[in-house]
Amino acid sequence: MSQTRHQRLNLDERLPLLGIAAWSGTGKTTLLERLLPRLGERGLRVAVIKHAHHGFDVDQPGKDSYRLRQAGAAPMLVASRARLALMMETPGRDEPDLGQLVEMVRLQAPDLVLVEGFKAWPLPKLELYRPEVGKSLRVAEDPWVKAVASDSPLVLPEGVEALDLNDLEAITAWIAAWPSRWPGERFPRETAAETTR
Repeated sequence: MSQTRHQRLNLDERLPLLGIAAWSGTGKTTLLERLLPRLGERGLRVAVIKHAHHGFDVDQPGKDSYRLRQAGAAPMLVASRARLALMMETPGRDEPDLGQLVEMVRLQAPDLVLVEGFKAWPLPKLELYRPEVGKSLRVAEDPWVKAVASDSPLVLPEGVEALDLNDLEAITAWIAAWPSRWPGERFPRETAAETTR
């Protein structure tokens, strides 16, 4: 889906966003699973928005919430003492609208929103890269990539930070500092074409 069809993201100073972009098989979810407790230990309340490529269901057929959603509740909110879930059918959409999803989590006032997937969306990103996955490095074509974490040395464009994908503490520290850096990082970096104008 082209970026021109995306709703513009609200990249205001009040809600730091950071995309975690990588090809499938690079280990995005595994890394996030290890990072989240460490970010929590540093006092950060982190929301995660994850892109799913296929239809999925978090509800169980036969349960009241499933039956009500199937009957047309839009959205269906289920809540208990321990958790809540908001479910909604989104027929006719090619892809989820990240702008709407960000606005939904904004109400919870997290310190940081990590966005897994949505790699074509215009938002600041940390790219994860493993050469053995056999896919291209996206940093050269995506001016929103602010850092690349890899398990191999790379030549990166000017202004892009290099992180060791195997150094969990360094990645944790870089992400933990993101909210304080956010006001100055809400824009794409200059590309070579822009600097030669």
